[in-house]
This record gives sequence, C-alpha cells and structure tokens, in this order.
Amino acid sequence: MHRAPGEPLGPGRLVLTVQDGPGPPPLRFETDGHGRILLRQGGRPLLTGRHEGGGCCRDLVLHRGDGYRSPLPPLTAAQQRSPVDWAHRYARWLEDAPDTPLHDGRWQLARRGDLEPGVWGEDFVRDWPGARLELLCGGGWHGVLPLRPLSPPDAARVKAYRKHAREGTLAPVLLWWVSFLDGWVILDGHDRAVAALAEGRQPPVVELTALPDEAAWRRAADELTQVHERDRERRAALPERQRAAMERNHGFLLADLPYEAGRTPLWPADVSMPR
Repeated sequence: MHRAPGEPLGPGRLVLTVQDGPGPPPLRFETDGHGRILLRQGGRPLLTGRHEGGGCCRDLVLHRGDGYRSPLPPLTAAQQRSPVDWAHRYARWLEDAPDTPLHDGRWQLARRGDLEPGVWGEDFVRDWPGARLELLCGGGWHGVLPLRPLSPPDAARVKAYRKHAREGTLAPVLLWWVSFLDGWVILDGHDRAVAALAEGRQPPVVELTALPDEAAWRRAADELTQVHERDRERRAALPERQRAAMERNHGFLLADLPYEAGRTPLWPADVSMPR
C-alpha cells in the first residue's frame, strides 16, 4: 500500500488517500451473491450473516466467531493521558497495520461527539455470538456491533479504563462506518466502550469512513448545480434574506460532498461460506 500525504481538515479530522493496494483489504466484507455476507480478516471468517424478510422490513441475522485482531497497538496509561490528536494518531497506526479495512481510495478519520443516544443504548449489540439487526427503510439500524465478546464492567482492564473515563483521559473507540449496515463495527476499544458506559458516559469516538471517489462526488456536484440553476427564477422572487440563505446552503452542500460517507464494498467471496 502506497502512503500518500494526508489531507488535514483541522483538529480531530483528516483524509487519507490509499493507493496501489494489493487488492481486497485484509479486513473485508464478502458476499456470495445470494444475500449472505461474510466478514473476513485475512483467512479467518469472523462473521456470517443472512437477510430475513423482504422489502423495507428486513432483519440481518449474524453469527460472530472468535479471532478478531485489532489493527491498533495496545494503549498505555501514559499514551492516554498525553495531549495527542487521536484521529491523526490512529491514521498513522492504520497505515502501518496489516489487518485493516483500508483499500484504494479516500478515507476520513474524524472525532465524533454527536452520536444519537440510542447508538450506545438499545442499538449497542451486547449479545454474543448471535445478533439480529433490524434494517428498516428510512431509519435503518444505526447501532454499534462489537467484533469480540464484551468484558464485564468489573474486569480488571475495564476498571483501569473506567478511571480514565472519570478523569476525561479515555482514548476514543475506533468505529468503522459500514454503509449497508447503516451502523458501525468496533475496530478498537471494546473495553474502553464498556468502561465509558459503566461510568454513565458516551464513549469518545474516532470514526473511520470510506469517502466517495472524485468522479462520484463531482457527478453529485454537477447534479446539485443543475437543480440550483433550474430554480433560479423561483429564488429571484423571494426576499433577499431568504435568497442569501439558500445560496449559503447550496455552498455548504457542495463543500460537504467530497466528505460524505461512501458505500462499503461487498467483495466477491473467495470460497464457499460457512453455514
């Protein structure tokens, strides 16, 4: 994988460009083309899933196995208390790690402090190994899926992290946004998530998101601009203050397009999926 210069977007946010990767990433979702999915890390199947139901009311029934390996190194207490930009730190570690979901394209890492309460509440999957996600049209699932069993709140490691949570020095959980789940999987920080929740706090988060390629967001920008131009006469009849607000909103939409979440690919399954 070729390391391209990062695109800094301010504190807690940057874009990575991955080039010349060897092919499908080591951590990837696969499909057999018949509605079944598999999450694989290297040669190890970690998760299998199948859809039940049809139309807008579909459930994704999952079964997870052991063997997931975090792409980040273990964190020391001193590292957690150091004043680092965690999005940038995680980016550097991910670039050097062997078992990540990074494939060719643009990726954003960003601090998130605005997740809805239900993400870490009723939509945080605590059961193991099975899970059932309700994928509803218009709302989706919008929760967090762990890739290993959660430790109890009184486990020694979790207790150490709970102290950091109380002190405000807990390192963020690294979440990977998966578009077809309409939710996230935990790449690193399972115990940190448990610790924060045990202290009655929402876990701090760095979100890893695949971004659309340049051709895709430029097509979307052209479509928005065409719609905006067709609406020019109607805007001209509006009060000046309202016209100015609409122009600002159009500018904001165009500026955000390169950083909107892209689709998570489902790679063709290499071998028959385990049932």
